[in-house]
Amino acid sequence: MAPQDEVQTQDKPMPKGALTLSQINADEITFLANRFWAPDTANAHEPYNPQIIEDVYRKEICDTRHSLRRIMMLEFSQYLENYLWPNFDGEQSSRAHLMSIVAMVNEKFREKVEVWKVFEGNADRFAVFFQRVLEACVEERPITAGIMREQTALLVFLNHCFNSMEVELCRNQAKRLVSLAMWSCLQPRRREQELNQIPEWRKFWKKLQKREKPEQKAKLNWERHFLQNLMIKFIRILESIPADGPVCEESVRYCERFVEFLIDLEALLPTRRFFNTVMDDCHVVVRCSISPLVMREEGHLFSQVSHFE
Repeated sequence: MAPQDEVQTQDKPMPKGALTLSQINADEITFLANRFWAPDTANAHEPYNPQIIEDVYRKEICDTRHSLRRIMMLEFSQYLENYLWPNFDGEQSSRAHLMSIVAMVNEKFREKVEVWKVFEGNADRFAVFFQRVLEACVEERPITAGIMREQTALLVFLNHCFNSMEVELCRNQAKRLVSLAMWSCLQPRRREQELNQIPEWRKFWKKLQKREKPEQKAKLNWERHFLQNLMIKFIRILESIPADGPVCEESVRYCERFVEFLIDLEALLPTRRFFNTVMDDCHVVVRCSISPLVMREEGHLFSQVSHFE
């Protein structure tokens, strides 16, 4: 390789986290990509093997604690476009497959490159994928460092979707979570109080009740309670952090990113209109302000971002 082909030069130090072309070419991910998904070797690819995704997720993402360099390598190899998404099979695909897609999308956003084009033309499959992400966001699991890293990645992905409402693919999935129908999770008296303030919303509310089909009730009810249940889960994790003693750093990071997620929902008119009332009903701001994390040294950033009223 000629000296001018190197990403790093003697005169200009390589940015932290950057990779040289020689490092990329010698990396085992490149060899794996050449066997299974690299576009340059498409004619010689081995058959699809779901175990590859399991192994890559465990070794390159989980075991490295979501190493930025390893995820960068996977993104550079076009892992999402050529292996993960083409072989995603809805409910049949594993959790590792789901989380690998989430990790790759988050990396694309971090690198500020085109994200959603890969999913276009597969709206139905994306809807199934998005639903599985939502279910993973609210499932109850033990609070461990590894699980909290996964939960943070899911939350970051969800936030990217809400911040991409201009993209039809995302808008169609996100809007059902923040519509007027989400007020069904409010206490009846609180809901009546809110509907009395704006008669037009009451008309919409009555129309929603009339259009609701019995066979869709369970699904709709789950969607309408999603953000409330997500906030309840956040509060549980937040209040699991003790006032002193050892603390799970990944739990702290999750709480920081969750507050950022709330701030973004509040900043967007399509999401703030009805979500704000549900957030207030959950007393999230108050619970944040009196949480033990605010008083800890590790909670310095959290205490800053949590003042978002």
